[in-house]
Amino acid sequence: MPLISVIIPVYNGEKTIKQTVECVLNQTIKDLELIIVNDGSQDSTLEIVCQIQDSRIKVFSFPNAGLAASRNRGINLASGEYISFIDADDLWTADKLELQVKALEENPLATVAYSWTDYIDESDNCFGKGCYLSFPGDICVNLLLSNFIESGSNILIRTEALRKVGYFDESRKSCEDWDMWLRLAAEYEFVGVPKPQILYRISSTSMSTNLLRMEAESMEVIEKACDRNPQYSPILKRLSKGNFYKYLLFRSLTSSPNKPNTLVSGKFLWESVKYDRSLLKTKLIWKIVLRIITQFLLPSELAKTKINDFKRLYNVDALLIYMRKGIPWENK
Repeated sequence: MPLISVIIPVYNGEKTIKQTVECVLNQTIKDLELIIVNDGSQDSTLEIVCQIQDSRIKVFSFPNAGLAASRNRGINLASGEYISFIDADDLWTADKLELQVKALEENPLATVAYSWTDYIDESDNCFGKGCYLSFPGDICVNLLLSNFIESGSNILIRTEALRKVGYFDESRKSCEDWDMWLRLAAEYEFVGVPKPQILYRISSTSMSTNLLRMEAESMEVIEKACDRNPQYSPILKRLSKGNFYKYLLFRSLTSSPNKPNTLVSGKFLWESVKYDRSLLKTKLIWKIVLRIITQFLLPSELAKTKINDFKRLYNVDALLIYMRKGIPWENK
């Protein structure tokens, strides 16, 4: 039995799947199985994967059913003591699994280990830091306030605990990972590895439809988490929703500066301010307003140039860091 089962769900991932597979195979921990769940890909994903020669790779193909269903299929196929997931366009540092296993071994009460995240673009260039937050032990409230785990490519879980909590919600097309982490946090302790080990890829292509879906799904996740835990106050629920709108605003501002994405940014800015009126007292919030107006009024290529100018002049990236953290902003 391998120590770790790594699950990669993939659908039409020909551009990135080879690199993702290699980052798993190159982990400093070698005692692992790599379960690749091909979710009905129509491109050359399967051909690329089958060309990689390593006895630890196991490839399974199914009709397309979505990310959550593919992860669940991987769970059923896994035989390791631990399970970890990585999406087909994300990357890990070579010591990711080693340090997470060490963290769990040194903290026997913990069931889930997580690391910090950096953001990369389509060319593997790192363009920003993630939350860089760690809350050991009972993380329920902090995880509801902000999904500081940040993606489904992060955590390492004791397999027995994952199967007890249940599977990913296959009815969800977004935020199914946050929903799972909240359910795990309600039952088990977590431990953090204070090091950026997850390289989470964000595409600059149009994201307006996906972000609006993420908005709806995230609000449902928050409502259900609060329903499961009646001790959570209405104030906590409000803070959670406000923090997620800040994250959505960040995501929209890092997408292509076309009019649909710009309108979505304006919506998320409004919701962020609605939930947190203190934002109006910050200087950077008005620079975000100026950025949104510029994106809307100027042609896309010119808007990109102006956005880069704003970054140099006003350090807008600093504001994006505050939004990723999902914590109250300082008045800077």
